[in-house]
Parts: sequence; C-alpha cells; structure tokens
Amino acid sequence: MRRVDGRPGPGDDVEAVLDELYALPPSEFVARREERAARARTRRRAQDARRIHAARRPTLAGWAANLLRRSRPDEARRFLELGRALREAYATLDPSGLKELSAQRRRIVSELSRQAAALAREAGHPLSDTVQRDVETTLRAVLADPEAAAVWEAGRVEGVLTPPSEFGAEAVAAAPARREPARARTSGTDPAARKKKDEAAERRRAEREERASRAREEARAAEARLRERRAAREEAAAALERADEQERKAGEREAALEEQLARARTERERTRAALGEARERDRAAAKELAEAEREAASAARRAGRAERDGT
Repeated sequence: MRRVDGRPGPGDDVEAVLDELYALPPSEFVARREERAARARTRRRAQDARRIHAARRPTLAGWAANLLRRSRPDEARRFLELGRALREAYATLDPSGLKELSAQRRRIVSELSRQAAALAREAGHPLSDTVQRDVETTLRAVLADPEAAAVWEAGRVEGVLTPPSEFGAEAVAAAPARREPARARTSGTDPAARKKKDEAAERRRAEREERASRAREEARAAEARLRERRAAREEAAAALERADEQERKAGEREAALEEQLARARTERERTRAALGEARERDRAAAKELAEAEREAASAARRAGRAERDGT
C-alpha cells in the first residue's frame, strides 16, 4: 500500500525488492522482476522501476552462490573475513607461505562449493559439474577481489565472478623470493640513518609475519569449522538413512497388518453371513418342531378318545 507521504510502503523498498529477486531461482526471476517493476511504475516511482527492470537474471551458478550466502550467514561472514586476511597475506608472504595458504584456500573453496551444490539440490535445482566449477571460481574471486566480495556479500551475484590472475596458484609459482632490504653499500653512509632504515625494515618484516600468522590461523580455523560441518552433515545423513530404513520397515509392517485386517474383515463378513443363515434355519426348524409337536399332541388325543369309545 502506498504511504500518504509518497514514500514506498512495506515491501516496496527497491533494495528489499532486489534482495527478493536474487533469492529466487533463475526460472522465476524475470516474471517477478517485471511484476515488481510494473508495481513501482504504477506507484509513480519511475527511478525505482528502472533500477528493478535493469536487474539481470542470475545464472544457475550465480543463484547457487547467492543461496549459499543467504543460507549460511555465519560461514559467509567468516569466509569474507578470511578473504580480507588472505589478501593482506598474499601481498606480503614469501613463496612457501603462499603455497600453504593456497592449499588451505583450495580446500575451503571446495568444501563451500559442495555445500552450495547440496543446498541447490535440496531446493530442487541440482548443479552440473560445470556449474559447480563456476561456483568455485566465484568463491575464489570472493577471497581475492574486494569488489567480488562486496557483490557476494550483498547476495546479488549475476554470473561467474573471476579472481584476478595475480591471486592464486599462479601467483605462488611466479612469486619471487623475498630479498632483505638493501643495505648501505658505501662505508661513508651515515650509521644513524642506516640504523633507522634497518629498524623500519625490521618493523615491516614483523608486521608481515603477524599478518601472515593471522591469515594462517584464520584459514586453519575455517578448515576446522568446515570439518565440523562435514562431520555433522555425515552424522545427519546417517541418521536420515536409519530413519528412512525404519520408516520403510514400519511401512511394510503396516501393509502386512492392513492385509491381515482385510482378510479378517472378509472372514468376519463370511462368518456373519453363515451365522445369519444358521439362525434362519434354526427358526425354521423350531417352527417345524412346534408344528410337529402340535400334530403329535392332537393325534394322541384322537387316539385316546377312540380307545375310550371302543370300550
């Protein structure tokens, strides 16, 4: 409903509308977008209508990435924090440190992409191997690129986000060995200036090591959380399998009991019909017996009179 002051009412805010659109599966996106844009035009919010109409339908990979962001908010927040730490570390680490972080990054991205695929499957839209790889590429971009991270954080990924080439395995291979800060080459250099320069270099080195240590700790913590999630998921899957088997067996027992009940009901109907017939025969026999008893009594009386008359 439109407010009296002309501002958007509940459900009309353009940001809320965009959030709603990017939470939808791609197959439902365009129809809802046109519906929302038309609604904004009807309410004389032309700028909002143009912005809504300009929203691009996400690919299946983009939708799955958005679904992961919305369905796992805590993990997404930690993943974004890890990305910020990794970007700092990649700017300062030596090749051995980069190699370790790259391996951790690959494991975390792989696990999160599997979670995205599981969520998509549960939502009725399973991902092909190609689409899942696109999700992995997008997650790598989120770790590497602040702009990609902002898009994913907003939950409005449209297509595959690509990480910059300088961030990743190729960066590890190409990274040059770190060199110590250049020392004074001439004996005439001022010792005080040289000491000051060395102290500054030492501070920078300590800061780099601290950032690298923090990034490694964040990565290890993220891996531990992912292992816990995987174990919990495996336990839940096992419990689901056990419950499904129990439900199947209970269903089989129920079917067997229903079959027995149906046979018992049929037998009861049959015995009930036989009981009715037996009662009818009993009534007829009782009636015939009473008639025969009356006839016998009457015959006995006649015989007695005849005997008396003869004497």
